[in-house]
Amino acid sequence: MSIVRAAVIQDSPVVFNRKATLEKVHSLVNQAAREGARLVVMPEAFVSAYPSGLDFGARVGSRTPEGREDFRRYYESAVDLPGPACEALGKAARDARVFLVIGVIERDGGTLYCTVLFFSPDGGFMGKHRKLMPTAMERLVWGFGDGSTLPVFDTPIGKIGSVICWENYMPMLRMHMFAQGIHLYCAPTADSRDTWLPSMRHIALEGRCFVLSCCQYLTRADCPEDYAAAQGNDPATVLMRGGSCIIGPLGQILAGPNFEGPCILTADLDLDEIPRSKYDFDVVGHYSRPDIFRLYVNTRPTQPVVVSSGDDG
Repeated sequence: MSIVRAAVIQDSPVVFNRKATLEKVHSLVNQAAREGARLVVMPEAFVSAYPSGLDFGARVGSRTPEGREDFRRYYESAVDLPGPACEALGKAARDARVFLVIGVIERDGGTLYCTVLFFSPDGGFMGKHRKLMPTAMERLVWGFGDGSTLPVFDTPIGKIGSVICWENYMPMLRMHMFAQGIHLYCAPTADSRDTWLPSMRHIALEGRCFVLSCCQYLTRADCPEDYAAAQGNDPATVLMRGGSCIIGPLGQILAGPNFEGPCILTADLDLDEIPRSKYDFDVVGHYSRPDIFRLYVNTRPTQPVVVSSGDDG
């Protein structure tokens, strides 16, 4: 194979401002490209917010007008597919000549999804992954993905896929990614706890793949003045402290974790390390036991409305 320089970008969006966030993405991606990156990974929900500390006015049996307004603002800053924001992200990838993997809030009808988008160096939209299981209060504002958006893309720099935040704790989802032969396992997240790094090292060892994880570094000052964060209004309050990292297929830390502030972490990934690492452990090959354990994956889209002409049977 070959050596690929990869970058994970740890920064913050301009919260609830899609246009300004897209401009910032363009600048950051170009900066990573100037450092030699051919693959750039950006955090979960970067365009245009992971709403840390908001409760959207929800109580059991009631919602407040202020919470509904927070959701409207969140909805208005989300991304349509296809649409101008998607085109702007493709342009960022094209101008930098990189593969770009980035977390967005996708708007589809009246529902928002936590989604990762993939772009090629020519600016082409490769596809998307919608988060299957929003965690805890995320379910107030995000819908659930289905099995139709679990891709691994075969590219000239290796096979690229993404699993978002606590989806990484779903063993069967990881197994599906490993079965697709993933080399570059992208794990955008909003989890900046100390426990995240060992999880990423475990996944790299389990899948014998490179794991690229990035989290926002977000302070209260990065949010609007009327952002009702549970953490308070002190501009210096850190809402997400980063912890981005790049891990090798034997669990070795190649870059990070960084908890100090915004940064771009890079590492040169020797893809020949993947077959070397699978010499003694291949979870979907010689270390599997299909006579005992088998996984069934439903990759069909699940539509809420199916129209029949009455002539189908």
